[in-house]
Amino acid sequence: MLTRQQNIFLAKKTFTELVFNTAYIEGCNVTFPQTQTIIDGAVVSGISVDDIQTVLNLRDGWKFIINSVDEPLTLEYICKVNEYVSRNESLEWGVLRKGTVGVGDFIPAIPVKEDVLKEIDRINGINKPVDKALEYFVYACKQQLFWDGNKRTSTMVASKILMENGEGILTIGKDNAEEFNVTLNNWYLKDEVQQLKDCLKKCIKTLNI
Repeated sequence: MLTRQQNIFLAKKTFTELVFNTAYIEGCNVTFPQTQTIIDGAVVSGISVDDIQTVLNLRDGWKFIINSVDEPLTLEYICKVNEYVSRNESLEWGVLRKGTVGVGDFIPAIPVKEDVLKEIDRINGINKPVDKALEYFVYACKQQLFWDGNKRTSTMVASKILMENGEGILTIGKDNAEEFNVTLNNWYLKDEVQQLKDCLKKCIKTLNI
């Protein structure tokens, strides 16, 4: 168990790793050193404009999470995270999607604001921070609340829940990427959630103290 200050220190210390891992899971074709260069605002050759935009959005999104860790978990807050993450990348950002999307063979229902608010209330009622963070992640990812950036937004919001309670940060790295993708797909298509949660637990980073 970390103090909140230790958790924020951890996030700042591993900031480039957080951005890189979140970009990697999204299929972003950038190396770790290139990620650092983009975060620093320098020019990187050979990288697509879209990938640079993704990294810059992730940089700003993670900064927002670190600086707003004490804010209550509301739909407005979650939409703000998506606004950072999906800026200039999707049809709309920072608002619940109003049309149909597909993730492979999985087509989630269009989100209804009243239902989303009820789910956020339910999740806020979970007492154990790790359980609360993972429950938010699996809910928001499967519902595809936004046009784009759902995995990224879910990762950051889950991390906010963990950080405010001194439980570390959710960051899905290369070592866990394949298992994550398989278990996420099984959650989408087969309603198998426990394997995904078990995978996510392995991806919670803490300080070795």
